[in-house]
Amino acid sequence: MNTATHRMAPPLPRAPLTATSVVRPARPEDATALAALSQPFVRSGALRRRPASLYAAHAADFVVAEGSDGALEGCLALRVHVADAEAGRGPAGVLYNFCVARHRQGSGLGGRLLRAAVARARAQSVGSLFTATVGGGGLFLRHGFAPAGVRLAPPAWATSLDPRRNARVLALTL
Repeated sequence: MNTATHRMAPPLPRAPLTATSVVRPARPEDATALAALSQPFVRSGALRRRPASLYAAHAADFVVAEGSDGALEGCLALRVHVADAEAGRGPAGVLYNFCVARHRQGSGLGGRLLRAAVARARAQSVGSLFTATVGGGGLFLRHGFAPAGVRLAPPAWATSLDPRRNARVLALTL
């Protein structure tokens, strides 16, 4: 599961966030819109392809940004991995499928989504968050994430990473 936050094309004029932009938990009926929002990132190679049925099955993982017109403008998912007492690990979270629509990139929407996901992780007593990005990870780094070894991450997630993608693993201790 990779995270994509890099620009895929020259930026469009920024659309400022308005009071009508809402960050909310995703619902299963958002699955088609989540898949559509993710497609430009899949085409660029920044995200893995996922079927709409997977978005529906894991809708509870996502926070979404919904514009005043009802269209999804961004999303970020948090999967919580239970503690592994034998390995001395507490609950850990993995952030994945981070997308911001091109016309919203640079507007602060990605930061809002990231703050919402971190707040959800804290509310679930997650001790550390991990993500993998094929981009530079600048937004994550600005929010306190740092490069981390994959061996520190939840094993089920770490083994799912495709080494051919050369993703950079970043972590944040909460």
